Amino acid sequence: MIYRYQPQGVCSREMEIELSEDNQTIRSLKIIGGCPGNTQGISRLVAGMKVDDVIGKLDGIRCGGRPTSCPAQLAIALKGIKEKL
Repeated sequence: MIYRYQPQGVCSREMEIELSEDNQTIRSLKIIGGCPGNTQGISRLVAGMKVDDVIGKLDGIRCGGRPTSCPAQLAIALKGIKEKL
């Protein structure tokens, strides 16, 4: 299933997260906007990873002086998806 999330407080504008049928694994991630190299890197790194592992690794990461980052916003999106399941 594909989920869409609009990040807050970062340069990226939208995240399209495709999860496995059991919603436990990230199949793919597309980040629209943001720093192209970083967002492509994040997308490739998390493909095939368990949702809980991604949350554990990315939650709380900051970008410069901002209180959040694109990786942290992905963790927030995944937590939100889990709450709705």
